[in-house]
This record gives sequence, structure tokens and C-alpha cells, in this order.
Amino acid sequence: MKNKSDKADKTDKIEPPKLPDPALLPQQPIDALQTKEEYSRCQISDVQLEYQEAEKVSFDKVLFKNVIISESSLRAIELTDVVFENCDFSNVDFSEAFIHRTEFRQCKMIGTDFTRARFQNVSVTDSLCDFASFRFGKLKLTAFGQCSLNTADFYQADFQKVAFDECKMDQAVMAGVKLKDTDLSSCEFTGLQVDIEDLPGCIIAADQAASFAGLLGLVIK
Repeated sequence: MKNKSDKADKTDKIEPPKLPDPALLPQQPIDALQTKEEYSRCQISDVQLEYQEAEKVSFDKVLFKNVIISESSLRAIELTDVVFENCDFSNVDFSEAFIHRTEFRQCKMIGTDFTRARFQNVSVTDSLCDFASFRFGKLKLTAFGQCSLNTADFYQADFQKVAFDECKMDQAVMAGVKLKDTDLSSCEFTGLQVDIEDLPGCIIAADQAASFAGLLGLVIK
């Protein structure tokens, strides 16, 4: 029988951001982002940025609060020891991003593109990630908690100790994802797009089994 310590093993090794006391972080004014620009040890808050187009922008030990980025492409962004609180990056292109020791808290990332991104020591909590793309990404020591991931796309992503806790994941795409040891038992979905050969070792609740019956050629009465 699975207990709480089993799930804790998936998440307790995630390193939190090494962020200084927010009171010690100066406010960083920002009007536009430039390719290969670097930001370090600062706070960015109550800012709306539109139509940004830059690559390899780097943020190290930065706190974002109430930041909105829209209609933008920020490919290969680099985030280390970063916290996002109540930010909106819906439909932004973050493909090929490098994200390490980063937390997303109560963020809106509907349709955000993380294709081929690398996540390590990342937590995403209480956030809207419907239609977000993590295709071909590498997710290591990453946790999604109380998130909406309906129709999110993880096609052929590489999972290494990825946790999903009480997430809504209806019709999420996980084809080509090895799901061994991935615990979906607390999540809500009527169906997932998966490949039958990737299911062995996936952890689900008894009432979720019907969602996978079609893959096995079963008919449930």
C-alpha cells in the first residue's frame, strides 16, 4: 500500500532556489529584454512586457512578482535560483530554456512553449498550464502540485523523478514518455494520450484504470 512517504521521496530531494532575503533584493527597472542580457540579485515586480524578442537572457537569484509577458519570444532563457509569484507567461516561447532551482507559484502559463527545455530542481504549484508544451524536454527532479495541465503536451519528454500531485490532466499528451514510477494516482483525468509500451510501472488509482482500458483492448461494463 502506498503511503505519503512514497510520494515525498519524489519531491523532497528538489533543491529550492538559493534566493537572498527579498528585502535585500533591489528593484530592477526593465523596459525591454536584449539577447544575452544578464540580471542578477534583484527583484522585478508589477511589470508588463509585450512583444519581447530575445535569446539567452539570463536571470540568477531573481524574484519576479506580478509580472506579465505577452506576445513574446524568449528562446533559450536561462533561469537559476529564481522565484515567480503570480506571473503570466501565457503563449510565450520559452523553448530550449534552461531552468534550475526555480519555483513557479500561482502563475499562468496557458499555451506556454517549453519545447526542448531542461528542467532540474523545479516546482510548479497552483498554476494554470493548460495547453503548455514540454515536448522533447528533459525534466529531472520536477514537481507539479495542484496545477491545471489539461491538454498539456509532454510528447517524448524525458522524465527523471517527476511528480504530479493533485493536478488536472485531462487529455494531456504523454506519448513517448516512459512513465515507470510516475505517480498519477492523485490527479484528475478522463483520458491521457499515452503509448501502451510506456505504461509499465506507472502508478494510478483503481478508479483511473478505465482511462487506459481502450489501450489494452478491454471493454468495461
